Amino acid sequence: MNRTEASAGAPSLTYAAAGVDTAAGDRAVELMKEAVAATHGPQVLGGIGAFAGLVDVSALKEYRRPLLASSTDGVGTKIAIAREMDVHDTIGRDLVGMVVDDIIVVGAAPLAMTDYIACGKVVPERIADIVRGIAEGCRLAGCALVGGETAEHPGLMAPDDYDVAGAAVGVVEADQLLGPDRVRSGDVVIGMDASGLHSNGYSLVRAVIAAQGLALDAHIEDFGRSLGQELLEPTRIYTGELLAVLADPRTAGAVHALSHVTGGGLAANLARVMPRGLAARVDRSRWEPGAVFAQIARWGSVPQLDLEGTLNMGLGMVALVGPEQADAVLAALTERGLGARIIGEVVGEASLPEPGTPLEHVVVGAKGVEGGAVMLAGQHPGWPSGR
Repeated sequence: MNRTEASAGAPSLTYAAAGVDTAAGDRAVELMKEAVAATHGPQVLGGIGAFAGLVDVSALKEYRRPLLASSTDGVGTKIAIAREMDVHDTIGRDLVGMVVDDIIVVGAAPLAMTDYIACGKVVPERIADIVRGIAEGCRLAGCALVGGETAEHPGLMAPDDYDVAGAAVGVVEADQLLGPDRVRSGDVVIGMDASGLHSNGYSLVRAVIAAQGLALDAHIEDFGRSLGQELLEPTRIYTGELLAVLADPRTAGAVHALSHVTGGGLAANLARVMPRGLAARVDRSRWEPGAVFAQIARWGSVPQLDLEGTLNMGLGMVALVGPEQADAVLAALTERGLGARIIGEVVGEASLPEPGTPLEHVVVGAKGVEGGAVMLAGQHPGWPSGR
């Protein structure tokens, strides 16, 4: 029997029968078009649906030596909380924050962003909610959302599964590039408030919740809202406010380096912008992490150093600032609604004291960067005892 004969009489297969609904994809695009278009200024050419997004970069001619900065990231297992809550309009803001706040670390202004959504089944309203969140994040960051892709993966992902990723490109003048080369002994370490857990450490958080049998709709007194609402609090996007501070004549040149506190926690990420021979000495007593961090520690009996190496502990961005301008930077951040405070100082690495307690923790280099050190000492006000 030949293959043609074997298939005779068998039902025909279509793309839709295989699980891919192109009409649903088109419907999702229609639902998101207005939100995406709202991020477009006159520098964006064309509209939604083109094969490539176009951005007019004629303004770069005014730069003496423009450097392009790029970043890509995702949201991680925070998506599992969004799925269980059936709330999808905040995950996009998380995605933008994770991407563009890496770009601002070098002093670059984001120009354009693209996104990628993979799902088991296209539900137009859900996809549109995700993209609306991305568009809102781009609006907050002053960045154009110029393209994206939604891919339906039946058989590979369950119908309600999805994942998101994004990439962005920005620009900075070469002589305004921030980083370890600018950091000096005596610089002040300024920590900026996080909005909550942001988008890191959710595998640990979810394990704690599962071990305690906690329901996402349970009201938590310390949070003043449900557990799920607390966990879905969007990642703070610092880019717009920090660009304003960098451009403010009162604080020009004051910021020497920035560190985005993501996976690995404060010490590991701050160590990435410390030059060899210098160390940041950070005093935990200078800030109190939000209630969610203490609750996770209590619920899971999570050791403090493990928690600090996983979560942001209430500070999502750190700046290293010249001491003579620290007050001006703090004032400028406060004016723009960013809670901030001095949490430490930069010293010679050789002058770091030997750790005297288990909580006097030193990190040297991180994520492939062979740089200086960060020492965490002291204890947060009101932190659970025994942790």
